[in-house]
Amino acid sequence: MFKKLRYRALEDELMDDFSMGGAELREALQQLRLINRIFQAAGPMKYGVQQLWQEAGKPTHLTILDIGAGSGDVNRLLLRWASANGIDMKLTLADRTEEACEEARQLFRNEARVEVVQCDLFELPPDSFDIVTGTQFVHHFSQEELPEVARSMLRASKTGIVINDIHRHWIPWSAVWLTAHLISTNRYIRHDAPLSVAKGFRAEDWRNLKDALGAPEMAYRWRPLFRYVVTIRK
Repeated sequence: MFKKLRYRALEDELMDDFSMGGAELREALQQLRLINRIFQAAGPMKYGVQQLWQEAGKPTHLTILDIGAGSGDVNRLLLRWASANGIDMKLTLADRTEEACEEARQLFRNEARVEVVQCDLFELPPDSFDIVTGTQFVHHFSQEELPEVARSMLRASKTGIVINDIHRHWIPWSAVWLTAHLISTNRYIRHDAPLSVAKGFRAEDWRNLKDALGAPEMAYRWRPLFRYVVTIRK
């Protein structure tokens, strides 16, 4: 298995099959929140947003779209950060599946700053939000599709984009496989969680994306725990 991690896995995740879903998918989204907490998925995204916010002159008003948000749980840290810094933030959580949108609505039902919409990345109008983010989103696309994904995120943003995704490495693959099998019997979790690591990234993947975009302003950084955060200013 570890030799296969040299290259990004091409296999689709079960979550990419939109003919499935229902209660089993909603259970998986709930359990993913625990996995995200265990592996500290929220920190790199907040780090990237903070970088763009600082470079933009620390505005007091900020609109953010999280595309492919799932239940949007990683954004709770971002909302706390906004409150601590006196930022008037409007956060939109977007996903293609009704199951994910309903989970997000339930999770943020008492949060007036959050709106949930069901939509597709490629249908977003230009310059709709200050910052567009994607956490564990772009690994669902092939290396050939990534440039258009990044361009679509950039088109929808006014300031730039933040990508928070997984470092493809045997240590997180092993840790995620073990965690998934310890905490869950859900087939989405057991199949997709370790596969998401195998579909993750290494530094050369980001360099290839930077070259494909012709984006000298693109920066990528390794962050704990086995994450990459990518920022591209518009």
